[in-house]
Amino acid sequence: MHRTGAVIATVALMCLGWLAVLPAHAQDARITTVSRAPFQKVAEALERAITEEKMGLVCHANAQRGAAARGVTIKGNQVLMVFRPDFAVRLLAADPRAGFEAPIRIYLYENPDGTATVSYLPPSAVLAPYRNPEVQAVAAELDPVFKVIVDRALATR
Repeated sequence: MHRTGAVIATVALMCLGWLAVLPAHAQDARITTVSRAPFQKVAEALERAITEEKMGLVCHANAQRGAAARGVTIKGNQVLMVFRPDFAVRLLAADPRAGFEAPIRIYLYENPDGTATVSYLPPSAVLAPYRNPEVQAVAAELDPVFKVIVDRALATR
């Protein structure tokens, strides 16, 4: 009985270890770039780039503004959630479960020196678990759009 308990514990730990690795694959695809420009300029450029690429800013979580409303000062920290209705329609038609992944997030935070870091998972990484060819086609179309958005924002001075 003691040996059985040890075997079960070992198998359980192996399974937990395997599960802990799963999110790391998506995280390996994360693209993170540090700007040379001040945080606020990058934040403004990011919003402009989203519009210029004809994407929608579906939601904008601004932790700095939220903290300020509570009387707390923190460095810039924002999550911009980006998508577009035509992509959503195609994605949902292909696999309604993939709708869970939209919108795609872009994370922006202020560095200690006042510059900004932009980080995102490319749509192909976000949508990789969905084996539907149309889902993958949407992801392939979105990857360069997100790259252009981030590159434009980072090009600001």
